[in-house]
Amino acid sequence: MEVGFLGLGIMGKAMSMNLLKNGFKVTVWNRTLSKCDEVVVHGASVGETPAEVVKKCNITIAILSDPAAALSVVFDKDGVLDQICSGKGYIDMSTVDPETSWKISEAIALKGGHFLEAPVSGSKQPAETGQLVILAAGDKALYEEAVPAFDVLGKKSFFLGPVGNGAKMKLVVNMIMGSVMNAFSEGLTLAERSGLNPHSLLDVLDLGGIANPMFRGKGPEMVKDNYSPAFPLKHQQKDMRLALALGDQNAVSMPVAAAANEAFKKARSMGLGDLDFSAVYETVKLLKHSS
Repeated sequence: MEVGFLGLGIMGKAMSMNLLKNGFKVTVWNRTLSKCDEVVVHGASVGETPAEVVKKCNITIAILSDPAAALSVVFDKDGVLDQICSGKGYIDMSTVDPETSWKISEAIALKGGHFLEAPVSGSKQPAETGQLVILAAGDKALYEEAVPAFDVLGKKSFFLGPVGNGAKMKLVVNMIMGSVMNAFSEGLTLAERSGLNPHSLLDVLDLGGIANPMFRGKGPEMVKDNYSPAFPLKHQQKDMRLALALGDQNAVSMPVAAAANEAFKKARSMGLGDLDFSAVYETVKLLKHSS
């Protein structure tokens, strides 16, 4: 099965490598073409433009940083729309707002192509090990066709109905994750500041009802001030913003998420945007230094 892959950031690179390892033929494109070099070593071909990749492959997957990037790859000159046609499918795995997905879906349908949005839950390590959770919505036939690739990329994939539902589910999940990360950061700081060993807190949490892989994986690294990016903080803040907009549209009061978003914005203003989203911990620790 030949698959196109647009976008070789932290996630895209890990996912395309995974497809190659599992016997898929993969043609890649990235805005900075030099980022393709590493996957080429592992057997990928390179397309000079998104259009070139779509022309060559029946199914093209994209995973891009934000709505603006997702739209530009489709609508710009030499973009996806130039070559998408009947019999070709486009799967956007970027985390975007439902409106962005609807726009892309409509444009692709007008050309006779098939569209699926399929954002993923999981960051760098699950991407490398094929343990992502895939939240798909849109064209059911394209979903069925993509299942062999999804089975390699993820531990489970969901089909959630019409376009927009994948985006919404992903925003809800990331909104909860970002809010919990802030509470966790406050707890670590409170423990330390009140004379407790943060490692003891991590041990206690891990044995209780709120034990979870995020605390287990991120906690020890946060205590060591290690924020090497599995999921960049600037993307987490973008997802909080999009989730809050979804809350606005549906008249859902989200005071906890709103406060968490402010903390991520503060972290960005401190220059932490490219670090892991757990670096929001620094915004609470900062108060320690300035008091």
